[in-house]
Amino acid sequence: MDATSGGAAFGRPGTSSARRTGLRLLVCLFLLALLGAPNASAATPPQPSPAAARWGDRRLDEVSFLTTHNAFTNYEDSRWSSVNQSESVRAQLDNGVRGLSLDTHWYERSTWLCVISFGSDCYPSDVYLCHGDCKAFAGATYALPRQSLHGTMQTVVDFLATHPQEVVTVFLEDYVSAEQLRQSLGRVRGLDELLFRPDDWGVRQKGWPKVADLVTAGKRLLLFSDRSDREHLGVMYDRSWTVSNYWSLGDLGDDLACVTRWPDVPLDRQEPGFRRLFTMSHHRNVPTVLTAALDNGAKLRNRIAGQCRTATGGRAPNFVSVDFHRLSDGSGHTPASIVAELNAAAAP
Repeated sequence: MDATSGGAAFGRPGTSSARRTGLRLLVCLFLLALLGAPNASAATPPQPSPAAARWGDRRLDEVSFLTTHNAFTNYEDSRWSSVNQSESVRAQLDNGVRGLSLDTHWYERSTWLCVISFGSDCYPSDVYLCHGDCKAFAGATYALPRQSLHGTMQTVVDFLATHPQEVVTVFLEDYVSAEQLRQSLGRVRGLDELLFRPDDWGVRQKGWPKVADLVTAGKRLLLFSDRSDREHLGVMYDRSWTVSNYWSLGDLGDDLACVTRWPDVPLDRQEPGFRRLFTMSHHRNVPTVLTAALDNGAKLRNRIAGQCRTATGGRAPNFVSVDFHRLSDGSGHTPASIVAELNAAAAP
């Protein structure tokens, strides 16, 4: 046998062996496919939704929100000389505020006011945010119609549109008719789609929903009023849905007792299957930067832990309302950090 034929004869068994090895590999792959190969994605635990990651399983009555008293009276939105907040409503929202208190008044167009202000205060008839009847002298009591309700509510809705995991609550000290309020809110683009209506969720029978469920459903705006005849608008009557302490710390800021604002609605009120939201006010009769700084730190934290928890049967406030929300006493505690602490303690 020559070298060529010998090499060929030698190579044939090797080729057969390689074929057998390849065949075994194919059989193994086929069996793995039948039995089900390990799935990398199956080994990875399911990730929570963005809403669940942000809010966990806490219900609305288990969450605390930083709230601003008279949020509309500020240096940036209007030309007030006496204010409760330093920032515009939008800046408050951008800086972590999730509850806003607003005063609504009907203003009938006044030629006199337009003339006496040399044309600078000429406004059409509408619902405005004033601290009074919207006809006082400029700068005296932040009581001129410089901010419309629908304009401010549009700011809130626009914020929610760009922050899809957030929930905002608006409290109205309401001096307008239900029809005037309806017309004003009806001009706010996108409001109705965001508005939470408790009867649609059976809150009285089932309790408040999880915040994550509100976010998922897109119902991220709550409206309260101190008037009872507008729940058909989706505006909740506060005395039916909340408990609230008396609003003032007194002129000297030393009235720390946490007593109910409404004698017929005690702070520790119990109802079958339903727990009211607790709105806690912590501000003085007359707002100033200095007094807010003194009140907003350790005093606020200690009052929540002591007087208010005791008065409410051991619960934390859902809304912590303050003046000049970014100011504090240098103790290391601010309204925002205190609210964050409350939420951390409530987290599972």
